[in-house]
Amino acid sequence: QVQLVESGGGLVQPGGSLRLSCAASGSIFSINAMGWYRQAPGKGRELVARITSGSSTNYADSVKGRFTISRDNAKNTVYLQMNSLKPEDTAVYYCNAVLGSFAGNEYMYWGQGTQVTVSS
Repeated sequence: QVQLVESGGGLVQPGGSLRLSCAASGSIFSINAMGWYRQAPGKGRELVARITSGSSTNYADSVKGRFTISRDNAKNTVYLQMNSLKPEDTAVYYCNAVLGSFAGNEYMYWGQGTQVTVSS
């Protein structure tokens, strides 16, 4: 009933930039929070950045100052601007959304992931 579609991943050189997008569609009553997680080879999935309905943001220490999360409420879309990319940023990036229902329940959804590779 709800789909998260990610785009913007790819191959970039160290120091370069990428902008990830994630659009939510389907039966959406409200979006309480959206964010980005990543999983590197052999590592667990970690929070990269998150933005709430109140526009509060959280960032992993490893990306703070380099990445910026933002949203477009009219498009139900969240963005992740990634600057000064490092090889350590190489991972599959997953979009995450916490949706609220008419009855007041919350549901979590995940995108399929998009590969970001930082290499020279």
